[in-house]
Amino acid sequence: MLQKVFECKRCGACCAGESTVSLSPQDIQNIASFLKISKKEFLEKYTVLKDKSRIEMKTQNGYCIFFDLSNKACKIHPIKPFKCKEWPFPSAIFQDKENFEIIKNSCEGLKHFSWEEIKFFKNIAKIKNNSKLKLK
Repeated sequence: MLQKVFECKRCGACCAGESTVSLSPQDIQNIASFLKISKKEFLEKYTVLKDKSRIEMKTQNGYCIFFDLSNKACKIHPIKPFKCKEWPFPSAIFQDKENFEIIKNSCEGLKHFSWEEIKFFKNIAKIKNNSKLKLK
């Protein structure tokens, strides 16, 4: 049986935009520890408060502040936020074909997948933070 493999193309589309993912308290602690700075310093230097209660990483040149444009990689990859780890497979991708198509159009690694393959994958695999996912 043929297998399809998801492989990140490192295009940076998932890290681009006017805003980034919301950070949980655990994300904040993990990133601050990884950078070897206090939570206060991390919050002041790298984040922005949205909607009075939501904290996001700042953007720089149209990308997340931690996206390295020259290497097309995340500078905090080992401890990147949960929402970043689950991309491009957030729960919304499995809810309906329209969501899948929107996400597929913004991710080079998903271009060769069909809605049927993604639905099937939901039933056979738990998504973890890795760079390759196999579909049978």
